[in-house]
Parts: sequence; C-alpha cells; structure tokens
Amino acid sequence: MSLKVTFELAKADLDHFRRVMKNARAVAKNRGREEVLAGAGAMLTSIEGIEIPEFIRDRLERIRSLIQMVRDEEWNLPEPEGSQVLNSLAYFAEPEDLIPDDIPGLGFLDDAIMVELVVRELKHEIDAYHDFCTFRAARDAGDHDPVDRAEWLAARRQALQSRMRNRRRGERQRRRGSSSSGRSPFSLF
Repeated sequence: MSLKVTFELAKADLDHFRRVMKNARAVAKNRGREEVLAGAGAMLTSIEGIEIPEFIRDRLERIRSLIQMVRDEEWNLPEPEGSQVLNSLAYFAEPEDLIPDDIPGLGFLDDAIMVELVVRELKHEIDAYHDFCTFRAARDAGDHDPVDRAEWLAARRQALQSRMRNRRRGERQRRRGSSSSGRSPFSLF
C-alpha cells in the first residue's frame, strides 16, 4: 500500500529556497568544480546504509544524474548549462543546509524538496542528457568502428544540445508572454 502526499509551496516558500540556493552558489564560487562535485557525491554517500524514507531517497538519487552530466566528457555539457548544473549541485555540496541531515526521518526533506525544484528547473538539460546516454548505450551495443563512434556521438550530442537550448528558449518566451518576470514560479536561477 502507498499513500500520495501533495503539498504546495507558497511564493514565500519558493523565495526562501531561492535565497538558500543563491547563498549556496555564492559559497560554491569559492570552491572549484571538482570540490562541488565531490561534496554533492559525499552527500549521496552519506545516505548509503541509513534508513530514510523512500520518497526522499528516490529524489536524492537524481543528484547522481546531475553529477554524471557534468563529468561525462562525451556529453561535454557547454556553457552556460554546465555552470547552471554545477550551481544547482552547490546546495547539495554544502553540509549545512536548512534541516540538519542527522535528524532522523526529516533531515533530508529539504534536500528532497530542492531536488524537485532543481529537476524542474533543469528538465530540458536532464532530458537531453538521458536521451544521449540511451543513444550511446544502444549504439555501443552494436559493432561499430571507433572512428565512426566519435562522429555519431558528436552529431547526436550537437542535435540534443540544440534541442535543449531551443526548448529552454521557447519556455522563456512562453513565460515572458504570461508573466512580467519571465521566470517560472519555481525558478532557482
């Protein structure tokens, strides 16, 4: 048996998460790329073997995809998207967050909420990366010349990154038409 729980974050709640993310990004500016990635990875390592609610664990595991997206040399995430993903990971690299992680059952709730906001914010980048990984795995399962592999990966990467940018641009244009800020209600950046 399962139970679905839904809650709504008010504008003040979203503003609070934006401020927290902004502070985490400010701290991350003093850290290098690898330090932020290692910090986010350490947070994931910290949940291994401890009992936390499954809905929280499921969300925190999404951070792994963001880390892989930045580290994947074949994906070669360009700027400014690379910085946005890295900035989103800054929150998870910071050991001091809204709810201390050592509070049983609830310590990672703020992290799970932030993951939801980040995943929504980076939807187009995540979708493109997952499509790239699926394509790469399917092509790698076949027997191909390594030289051809580099060419078809480059072509697919270019097409998916172009799609990612076009969707992001279209989303911004739709938001500008429906709001004065041009930013979605849950935008963190």
